[in-house]
Amino acid sequence: MKPIRIGNRTIGEGQPTFIVAEIGINHNGDVDLAKKSIQAASIAGADSVKFQSYETDDFIREGSLTYTYESGGKTITESQVAMFKRCELTPPDFKMLKAYSDERNVNFHATPTSVAGVRRLVELGVEVLKNGSDFLTRLDVVEAMGRSGLPTVLSTGMATLAEIESAVTVFRKTGNNQLILLHCTSSYPTAFEDVHLNRMATLRKAFNCPVGFSDHSIGSTASIGAVALGACWIEKHFTTDKNLPGPDHRFSVSPMELEHMVQRIREIEACMGSPALAPSKIEAEARTQFRVSCAAACRMREGHVLSDSDIVFLRPASGLAPAHKDRLIGRQTVRDLRAGETIGMNDVN
Repeated sequence: MKPIRIGNRTIGEGQPTFIVAEIGINHNGDVDLAKKSIQAASIAGADSVKFQSYETDDFIREGSLTYTYESGGKTITESQVAMFKRCELTPPDFKMLKAYSDERNVNFHATPTSVAGVRRLVELGVEVLKNGSDFLTRLDVVEAMGRSGLPTVLSTGMATLAEIESAVTVFRKTGNNQLILLHCTSSYPTAFEDVHLNRMATLRKAFNCPVGFSDHSIGSTASIGAVALGACWIEKHFTTDKNLPGPDHRFSVSPMELEHMVQRIREIEACMGSPALAPSKIEAEARTQFRVSCAAACRMREGHVLSDSDIVFLRPASGLAPAHKDRLIGRQTVRDLRAGETIGMNDVN
């Protein structure tokens, strides 16, 4: 499975997990809040910030469609059109936010909602494109992402295997093989029993590409578990304040929680180590210190013929291993041995 380059980062097996702070619409349509979010995410250790680069009319126009969510301890039901219009940013806004992300040395990318939206992001100079789960079946958008030549992330929430296969096939037919698939459960927030991290292995086997996880659960447990299972990419909703009005703040991580998650992910990466079943370098000293070896059960004079009862097993492991004890039985000692002293083959004839 070939790794993927995004800027100066390599994404794939054996590489540090690419951690994305999904700001999404948590800026509430306020560019200053968006910039504050970028700054906070970069300080917390995120590798990238992601926004939703959309025009509301691209995907919803019926004003009677509503969305119900928890915010500020209240249940809110509002028009989806009104909600998305309120949080819609303009191309000049995104140009400013991309420049600010560059200043903060954090990658910037976004999810477009049209072929024209893909083109605008490419012209903006993004290094990676992201397709949301709700747009997986918009194969024209997926194809445009492929034709861009940029690395692309497809989120697979709500999808059947056939739908994922269709999107992957369309993308790869463009000749672009820089594809990352994200396992995702489109439930906000996602209960732990609905996370299904084992689906990452299914995606990896079915499509032979790097796989990550878009996490909508509360806290960082699922993200850390995903990294332990080989996720190369973690996307997590992020807010500067969980009490801000809006649909996503409640289940997003705060700056402190994101920093904690990044630290735990880096720790679990360090824990993964080598798959080789052999003592590690650090264990070499421990083998001698903690293992036992054949030792004299009592004081013995030179020329003593060793019997089974003459041998006990004691630390350190500087003598013959217990598994080879029978090699000592019936042999004469070539020197005096103290009680408890380890015995090696050079101590017998």
